[in-house]
Amino acid sequence: MKILYATSEAVPFCKTGGLADVAGSLPAALAAQGVETAVVLPLYRRVREQFGPELEYLCYDYVDLAWRRSYCGLFRLIRDGVTYYFLDNEQYFNRPALYGYMDDGERFGFFSRAVVRMLHHMAFWPDVIHCNDWQTALIPIYLKDDGVREERFRSIRTVMTIHNIEYQGRYGTEVVGDLFGLDHGWVDDGTIMMDGDVNLMKAAVLCADAVTAVSPSYAEELKYAFFAHGLESVMRRCAYKLSGVLNGIDMKRYDPAADQLIAANYSAADLSGKAKDKAELQRMMGLREEPDTPIIAVVSRLVSHKGLDLIREVFHDIMELPVQMVVLGQGDQQYQEFFTWAQSQYPGRMAARIDYSEALSMAIYSGADLFLMPSKSEPCGLSQMIAMRYGTVPIVREVGGLKDTVHPYEAWRDAGNGFTFAAYNSGDMLFVIRQAVGLYRDYQEQFRRLQQRCMAGDFSWGRSAGEYVRIYCGITGQPAPQFQREEPAAAPAQPEEPPAQPEKGPEQPKLTGKPEQAKLAGKPEQPKLTGKPEQAKLAGKPEQAKLAGKPEQAKLTGKPKQAKLTGKPERAKLTAKPDQPKLTETAGQPAQSGEPEKKPRAKKTAARKPAGKKSAAAKPAAKKGSAAEKKTAADKAKE
Repeated sequence: MKILYATSEAVPFCKTGGLADVAGSLPAALAAQGVETAVVLPLYRRVREQFGPELEYLCYDYVDLAWRRSYCGLFRLIRDGVTYYFLDNEQYFNRPALYGYMDDGERFGFFSRAVVRMLHHMAFWPDVIHCNDWQTALIPIYLKDDGVREERFRSIRTVMTIHNIEYQGRYGTEVVGDLFGLDHGWVDDGTIMMDGDVNLMKAAVLCADAVTAVSPSYAEELKYAFFAHGLESVMRRCAYKLSGVLNGIDMKRYDPAADQLIAANYSAADLSGKAKDKAELQRMMGLREEPDTPIIAVVSRLVSHKGLDLIREVFHDIMELPVQMVVLGQGDQQYQEFFTWAQSQYPGRMAARIDYSEALSMAIYSGADLFLMPSKSEPCGLSQMIAMRYGTVPIVREVGGLKDTVHPYEAWRDAGNGFTFAAYNSGDMLFVIRQAVGLYRDYQEQFRRLQQRCMAGDFSWGRSAGEYVRIYCGITGQPAPQFQREEPAAAPAQPEEPPAQPEKGPEQPKLTGKPEQAKLAGKPEQPKLTGKPEQAKLAGKPEQAKLAGKPEQAKLTGKPKQAKLTGKPERAKLTAKPDQPKLTETAGQPAQSGEPEKKPRAKKTAARKPAGKKSAAAKPAAKKGSAAEKKTAADKAKE
């Protein structure tokens, strides 16, 4: 199976948000599951500057977009088992930032058109093109449009992943032909239209073979007006092909035991290093160095849907608690100004950095005690997973991916991995913050176990990749790649071995010639003989069976005189039937000598000889038995 992952950003090449983390981790996880995966990206200026020497130039072609005919170069870079393709056009992509330009619609319209038209120049023809957000939403539409005229495009299936439905790619109707080069029929039948505007997200949802959201809860929320931003009717209509697949994080990258960006490493078994990281964070941010004061952290884009209004409403109430607070992020001016002012109001207890720094964010994740994320809407969220990975307990609102990853703490049974509240209400948020601070200060052992449960969570991409493979198989009809890999290894070995053992063992099991170790021929297991002389059974368990050295353990017969060994004392043979083997022809008959067994002598012999050897009482019995048989044969001859 071949998957082409189309995205506008991906770690480590370019990043503005969570989409880059997903695009940087999911393709590698798919490749690890046997899926041949490639990623296609625009060749931005920052990519060329940082990775230029590693890029391999393949070819160039011209791409038609409406009345424009534009150059498109194709570059390649192979990394971690994944092939990355970069589409080059300096007019559109040689700019300092990724987004935020007046012609973004034209820029990513060109990118979507180039992905489709440059397929024949790439190393493989994909079975599925996986699109992400509005920047690649035109790809399913172009495939449908070109497929009418060119049969080669009809075999390609598409998946559309919604990372944040708030951004839909909305434009005026005049762009359909002039900007995107599409026939006006796409407008007339309503496929690309929503509320009087061109809506690229709506068109992609209708045209894609499968639609996914980045968490199960978010997939359900998209059917309601509060979360869907006007597309709720479309999402309900396409519910039959909508799935929620929870994002993951790179567990190797975010590992407190090996992370090189933090001051001290630590693990769930030994959290002593986290105390050192906390002290380092307090020094970096200018906070008072108080090891017993909990630090509440916020690492976020400073925008309204992150729930920052709730923090602003009860900020003074939070600071009345014995806590310190750290904020890192940038965004809307109103929130930047608020947190800058808050820092001046509580010097030594509140610190804000209106910026984004990877090193500082990791210092906060590892050094803070509580992580506050009261989002109004949160499709998935990665920050809470990273925080838990570093033993920083999350405080979140039960929405989207936060609800799927953080489970409320329950003191009565010592369960859960964080603190949650349901209503979008500052009072409810303040209540659970007080709970978390109280647990930290008064119940340190319980808080430590809570941290360990956070760190033990599985947020790996392997789980998510398996779900995407299932979706790919569903729309292509192809079997899962892992089944194809396992089939050749499993076929030759298993069926042959079981029949090979019964041919030697159960037919004629024999005890070995060494009296100190009784073995079945052809099998490593040693059988146990039952205590009843008339029915000596082979033990069904593989434990080692011993001949009676002690009369209370694994006896040959109930009475030593009744069980006779066959002619050769060095090889005691069992009969052909493994379920009821007979020791001698007279097994189960009364003792011929009529003399009782001398138990003290048997115990003395057992003590003197190792377990598994024949007892001294067995030898005379065998001799007398032989003499009696001869006498009986002589009397019959005389008669």
